[in-house]
Amino acid sequence: MSTLLTGVLMYPLIRSLFFRLDPERAHELALRVARVALRAGRIPGVRGLPAVPRRLMGIDFPNPVGLAAGFDKDGDAVDVMDQLGFGFLELGTVTPRAQPGNPRPRLFRLPEHEALINRMGFNNRGAGALAERLAHSGYRGVIGVNIGKNRDTPPARAAEDYAQALGQVYRVADYVTVNLSSPNTPGLRDLQHEGALRSLLYRLNSERQRLAELHEKRVPLVVKIAPDWQGGELDATLDVLLEQHIDGIAATNTTVARPDVAGAPNADEAGGLSGRPLREQAEAVLEQVVARARGEVAIIGIGGLNSGADVARRLELGADLVQLYTGLIYHGPSLVQEAVRASASHSHRAA
Repeated sequence: MSTLLTGVLMYPLIRSLFFRLDPERAHELALRVARVALRAGRIPGVRGLPAVPRRLMGIDFPNPVGLAAGFDKDGDAVDVMDQLGFGFLELGTVTPRAQPGNPRPRLFRLPEHEALINRMGFNNRGAGALAERLAHSGYRGVIGVNIGKNRDTPPARAAEDYAQALGQVYRVADYVTVNLSSPNTPGLRDLQHEGALRSLLYRLNSERQRLAELHEKRVPLVVKIAPDWQGGELDATLDVLLEQHIDGIAATNTTVARPDVAGAPNADEAGGLSGRPLREQAEAVLEQVVARARGEVAIIGIGGLNSGADVARRLELGADLVQLYTGLIYHGPSLVQEAVRASASHSHRAA
């Protein structure tokens, strides 16, 4: 029996052991164990996955299934993730200066709902440190870097933080995602709205033009949006994104709402909810994004993707790419392969 198949069959046991630990400690330990296993040759890589190439934003993606930001913030496990079948990896969120994030505990499981609540607060070792790590990495796949502002940077100076982080990671990134939608940095989501958003993106587009000339390459910009909107707010935001010629929209980040989890242990913890309960809300936002922006920008579907059927559904709704995070915690690496095969089936039906 192959090492990979053994790992897939054993994942329920492995998960039960890790679920006895604090969620953040378990995540850190799992990544360390995976790195050791890779060095020992115990992660042989995935074979036999269908090729599902996509060319978007001027980038050639081997398949449309990516790792979502937050899983490997500092790029410590890119070589491990490379073995699982992903078509691309998004790292971060990283900020211009290293910061510890919010006090622990800050990550909570809702197992009966296959969900997580996090209030991590952009804990990371800094955008510059990530860039150095990637520059010396053997990974040659598609890399996205998710950037944010430091917690102690006032909103009036947020654009400078984003511009600085963009400059720090530009040379190592295939695309950069501007995270304006985490609920765990006070005031961050206000940057999604018309006036602040237009000013921020104007500054970033100007900085990108300078960096493109310096590095002789143009790096696409993606904006990651929240699932929580009122009235016509989302349409107004989408209008600004299109006006400013953003290359992609990632829909969505975590939600501060608590759909269908009321009364569950940890459901009242502050932070963003991800996983299965987010699925319908993320799909609704995606549909609105597709209706307004399809054909003009690349669209990344995120939130509540726990099966190949979920991935196929998101692609049918109009996503060009998808990203996984919480589903990996509950279903393990086999979810990546299931998602890639589902995307291939969808491509064949759509052809």
